[in-house]
Amino acid sequence: MKLGVNIDHIATLRNARGGLEPNLVEGAKIALKQDILALTMHLREDRRHIKDKDLYDVKKLGAKINLEMAATPEIQKIALDLKPYSVCIVPERRQEVTTEGGLDVEGQKEYLKEFIKPLKEAGVLVSMFIDADSTQVQASSYIGADYIEMHTGCFSNAFENGDYIKELEKLKSAAKLAQSLGLKVNAGHGLNYENVFLMHEIEGLCELNIGHSIISKAVFVGLEEAIRMMLKLIK
Repeated sequence: MKLGVNIDHIATLRNARGGLEPNLVEGAKIALKQDILALTMHLREDRRHIKDKDLYDVKKLGAKINLEMAATPEIQKIALDLKPYSVCIVPERRQEVTTEGGLDVEGQKEYLKEFIKPLKEAGVLVSMFIDADSTQVQASSYIGADYIEMHTGCFSNAFENGDYIKELEKLKSAAKLAQSLGLKVNAGHGLNYENVFLMHEIEGLCELNIGHSIISKAVFVGLEEAIRMMLKLIK
């Protein structure tokens, strides 16, 4: 498994005061010194953390960017200009604090099939952020996605409650189905230093995208050490 470090939360801290600190680009530089696959950045429609300029500033570092994005024409246009390493299509609601669940690919599969075509033609890998549900996995295959990213929020919540086996089995089953359909599989949301070791039980996972836990740990140990600690757990 590889690690994608989500740096949105650095931007959240910066925006809380409206200044320049903590500096997102400096955070990206520190992360890129480690053996990570990519930097994940979610350009929300309301720009609550990552701003358009942030994407281009980080791209100038030579970073592989995994752009989390809603399936809207505005963000698609930016993605086609930026040409990130990959995009992950996510659901987005203005009132939510963080992404609350997976995308309903099945319910909009014809739209999404057309929406991702120009991205794929531009050489951008396309992932669907979905719940561990067979219908959503099959729909992701139908539209021509390269990857799915399994939403691990339910698993993470169940782990906190001490009863995660059922949710872990759902993730295993969804991953197996996806791989049988030719999809590659990533996972993310709510993963932390206590529960991430269980991702080793899911065969064939390519990448874990983790942000909040790493940035939270960095408050106490520094970003470089926080990433290093997570890398040890997932390798």
